[in-house]
Amino acid sequence: MCGIVGIVGKSNVNQALYDALTVLQHRGQDAAGIVTCQDDRLFLRKDNGLVRDVFQQRHMQRLVGKIGIGHVRYPTAGSSSSAEAQPFYVNSPYGITLAHNGNLTNVEQLAKEIYESDLRHVNTNSDSEVLLNVFAHELAVRNKLQPTEEDVFAAVAGVHARCVGGYAVVAMITGYGIVGFRDPHAIRPIVFGQRHTENGVEYMIASESVALDVLGFTLIRDLAPGEAVYITEDGKLYTRQCAANPQYAPCIFEHVYLARPDSIIDGISVYKARLRMGEKLADKILRERPDHDIDVVIPIPDTSRTAALELANRLGVKFREGFVKNRYIGRTFIMPGQAARKKSVRQKLNAIELEFRGKNVMLVDDSIVRGTTCKQIIQMAREAGAKNVYFCSAAPAVRYPNVYGIDMPSAHELIAHNRSTEEVGELIGADWLIYQDLQDLIESTEGGKIKIDHFDCAVFNGEYVTGDVDEAYLNKIEQARNDVTKNKGTAVSAIIDLYND
Repeated sequence: MCGIVGIVGKSNVNQALYDALTVLQHRGQDAAGIVTCQDDRLFLRKDNGLVRDVFQQRHMQRLVGKIGIGHVRYPTAGSSSSAEAQPFYVNSPYGITLAHNGNLTNVEQLAKEIYESDLRHVNTNSDSEVLLNVFAHELAVRNKLQPTEEDVFAAVAGVHARCVGGYAVVAMITGYGIVGFRDPHAIRPIVFGQRHTENGVEYMIASESVALDVLGFTLIRDLAPGEAVYITEDGKLYTRQCAANPQYAPCIFEHVYLARPDSIIDGISVYKARLRMGEKLADKILRERPDHDIDVVIPIPDTSRTAALELANRLGVKFREGFVKNRYIGRTFIMPGQAARKKSVRQKLNAIELEFRGKNVMLVDDSIVRGTTCKQIIQMAREAGAKNVYFCSAAPAVRYPNVYGIDMPSAHELIAHNRSTEEVGELIGADWLIYQDLQDLIESTEGGKIKIDHFDCAVFNGEYVTGDVDEAYLNKIEQARNDVTKNKGTAVSAIIDLYND
């Protein structure tokens, strides 16, 4: 999970890119980067840290130009080295910079092709740099001194033919324009929009519609699976379907946790989807325990708040804010190490004893991944005096790793893997645990303007939509995805080495 943005403006875009990245900060807190272009020269600033820390006034003053792209990152399977901060750059052809959200599942094959056939050098462990070199090669084989939109779309088609996985991309071709494209299953989100200024129309591409909203852009639409949008430096916009067999299968976990509630993804309001998740959970509680003794519903801030509110309304019980959140602690789900996650929970949340003392409390979270956080939170509720602590998840049990750009670890680190609901409840210390049913989650997320017949629900059901993920693949990447290996700084190279054994 990362955040990407690209802007073609009528004046300097540095501040707009900065503002957009702060809006997308929830998608990655490990590193940030911006590159702009003026007079065919590139100006780049990237480093580890939050947007506000990476970009100081002196950096912003150097990021001149009316066109640029930006990125916020969290490491999927790689190290947190600043060398892997994006955007990445290659000088041939034209000079191309690229920022990427997602993960390629055939990266070891691509890395080999790039070296042996494309005669290109990859300098980091990031699959984003691999993707950049594939795109650059596909554009180079067009052998044009000045690329047209036809050349750009042909290069994107070449990427789709070679790259497998989930990816949303923005790339800047120096002196020509910005291209955005989405994988043929539309696993990762990407939208584009426009705003009218006194100097003309400006365009923006971003991971989520909220970035457009905050900067005053009007959402045009999401990119369709396999589609690309190309915006020239002088403001001409072109779109093209570039995939042979595109099929919608967007990641349903975007609606559960990743996206901001004020975003609209593929025509679906994230906020409305989360309201429906709360309704479905309440209905399940009423079916299973019509005589429940829940006194109060308390959300675990922030992502679960919307579902918890509707759940409480449906059950007819009190909704209360029982935890105060420290806004200066990052999202524990995307912290790179287990030790850091454990340490941060107590720093991040503090219980209000008044809302717990002597009550039967239903805690609501968006999901349960490793179980570390919810176990500590349940203990906090008991220490605050709760009589009974019930726990419900707005998502089904997470039993399988994610391979399309979300840092859900190897299977043995997932608390629900090969365990029943009762066993998980006992491990986390809940008096009663209830999960959302998968069909209910799907129904909660359906109903937007775009008809989506299928979602990527692999973390819940183990069905990987790209069709190339099997047990052997999962076993091989486990060494690159677990926390121990990650802290040693291995990533794409570890996966490549494993496949070459």
